[in-house]
Parts: sequence; C-alpha cells; structure tokens
Amino acid sequence: MDNFTYSISTVVHFGKGQIKMLGGEIKKRATRVLLVYGGGSIKRNGVYDAVAEQLRKNDIEWVELPGVEPNPRITTVRRGAALCREHGLDGVLAVGGGSSIDCAKAIAVGACYAGDPWDFVCGKAAPQKGLPLFTVLTMAATGSEMDPIAVISDIEANRKQGFNSPHCLPAASILDPCYTFTLPANQTAAGVADIMSHTFENYFSPIEDSFLADGMAETILKGCIKYGPMAIAQPDNYEARANLMWCSSWAINGFLKMGKPVTWSVHAIEHQLSAFYDITHGVGLAILTPNWMRYVLNDKTQHRFADYGVRVWGLDPALPQRQLAETAIDKTREFFNSLGLPATLAQVGIDDSQLEAMAKQAWNPRFASSVFVPLTVEDILNILKMSL
Repeated sequence: MDNFTYSISTVVHFGKGQIKMLGGEIKKRATRVLLVYGGGSIKRNGVYDAVAEQLRKNDIEWVELPGVEPNPRITTVRRGAALCREHGLDGVLAVGGGSSIDCAKAIAVGACYAGDPWDFVCGKAAPQKGLPLFTVLTMAATGSEMDPIAVISDIEANRKQGFNSPHCLPAASILDPCYTFTLPANQTAAGVADIMSHTFENYFSPIEDSFLADGMAETILKGCIKYGPMAIAQPDNYEARANLMWCSSWAINGFLKMGKPVTWSVHAIEHQLSAFYDITHGVGLAILTPNWMRYVLNDKTQHRFADYGVRVWGLDPALPQRQLAETAIDKTREFFNSLGLPATLAQVGIDDSQLEAMAKQAWNPRFASSVFVPLTVEDILNILKMSL
C-alpha cells in the first residue's frame, strides 16, 4: 500500500426521522441559505415540507433555486452563485440526489469567487473557500453527500467534468432511506449501477495489497447485488433502501482508494456520453462497464477478475482463471440487464457519429500510467465501438 492521509469531516445523520437534526446543524454555521433542488419531486413526496419546517423552526431564512438538471449545468451554478451574493446568503442546502448536491457544491465555492465557477471545473483555478454546505439525500447513487467532488456540465460545449476540493465537502448530511421510497425503478437501477461503478473504479488498481479496502469494496458490490433488485421489487423496503444508501456513501468517500493509485477510466468515458447526449450517468456506466472489463481482460489482469468472480459472485475457485474472469464479466452484464438497464448505446439513441470526438476528449495523461490497464485514445474508441 502507498502512503496516504485520510480525513472525512462530514457529519452524517442516518436513519428514519433524522431530518430533525437538519436545522440545528445549519444554525451552527449559517442563518440564510440557498435551497437547491431539482424537478419538484421533493414537493410531491413531502421532503420539501419537512425541510421547510426545520428551517422555520430554527429561524433560518432561505432563497430557492429549483430546477437543477440531471446533469447539472454551469449556467445553473452561475445563477445560484449570483443569488448567494445578491441576497447575502451564508450557506447552501441541497435537497435531492447527486445532481442537486453537485450543483450546490459548485455554487458554494462559486459564491466566494470573483471569476467564473467554470474555472474550477476546467482547472484554471482552485477554490480557496466556500459557503458551508448541507445536504438532504433523496437518491442512493453518486455518494456526493459524503465526498468533496462536484461534476458539472457545459452542454453547449459538450463538456462534462468534475473537480475536487475540500471546500466542497458537505458540513452535514441527512440520510433518511425513507426519502428514497418514491424513486422510480429506472432511477433506482441507475443508482445501483453508479454505486457499483464507483466501487469498480477503486477496486481495479495496479496495487493489490489493500486488504481492508478491497474487502469492503467486495461487500459493497454484494450489497448492491442483493438489495438492488429488492428495492426495485419492493420500493418501500427499508432494509434494502438503507443498505443501498450507506453503500453509496462509502463507495466514493475516499476510503476505498486509500493506499493505491486509481484512475476513473470508465467515468471519464461516460462523462462524454452525458456531455454529448445528456443521458443518465448511471445508465451510461451500465452500458460501458462490462465492455471496459472485457477490453482490459488479459493474461495479466485475469486473476483480478477471477478474484472478483469468486468473492463477489460466489463462483467456484477451482475453475480455470480465465473462465472465472469471463463468467464474472458476463454476470455483471446480466445483473445490469436484470435491473432493466440498457446494454448498448443504440438503446439510448447514440450512434457512431461522435465516437472519435468523445474518445479524444475522454483521454487524459493519467490513462498512460498508474492505472489498472493503460488506455490510449484508440483504446477508448474501441470500447465505445464495443458498446454500440
């Protein structure tokens, strides 16, 4: 294992009725917040009312920014940052899934920056400070409630990128699994694929002696395989929703990557699908991930996929390594199919017209070293072609 420093300061209140902790957490740090949310489902399912009650009880004023897009736009981030400055707000509260939270993260640091928040996304500048951020989670998927990463899109420029800053780490997050009961089956399925992809990105690494992190990654994957179908079949099953929600947070809060280099290859490729075609992130990951696995499977990597097959899928360790590896990859695809997720780009309306442009934009220098299997632009293009 490589050296590392691990610090996670987010206060998490997990479980039924934990919304009662929200007002107190905000009041410690802010008195006037920007309330950021998406398409309005939180008003239909009662979450908005519960949040508003907490704000009123604690004398916290708020300004609203509704309508955050599934792939949050830089234009929405700019509007939010401007609202914070205009109204003298001193905190940001995101209610929803990863899109609302990522948007709120970018707003929180953008409000404290004199330039364009896109500077953070493209690497032109790094946040030096941010407004305190609070989250109320309504979807288990991105893990944004417990990580310092924000992914933002500029759809007009076909760009979708993430940036990482400690100033984007939520101060406190409310995780009530009951708030995910009303999620449609397709969103639950996409969330499961997202959790699993985060775990895969950390699990498949050139360093293989990270026993604790790898064991936890395998448990998260098994949790998704067990509870994903259960949550879809029984949307109000608390056990299933609770376990998926906690798996989501721990798949990407940094713990799984400690002590080893990881390069998020599949995510970088999927970001291009979302940037060019505005598709659901988890859907794109479900399409790409098994094809990436097949593409990087070789004599040097087959033992790792074989281990995955034995430890996660319960395959017979006596079988030949290559058979174990190929069966594990097949089972990954079959599982995504069983959740009702698409298996090809054609199923989501993507043809071969932009593949080369997406492959070029997906590649970055990290793909050349310190990665499970190095990828060139041509390799990325081949994976995209496999996915058609």
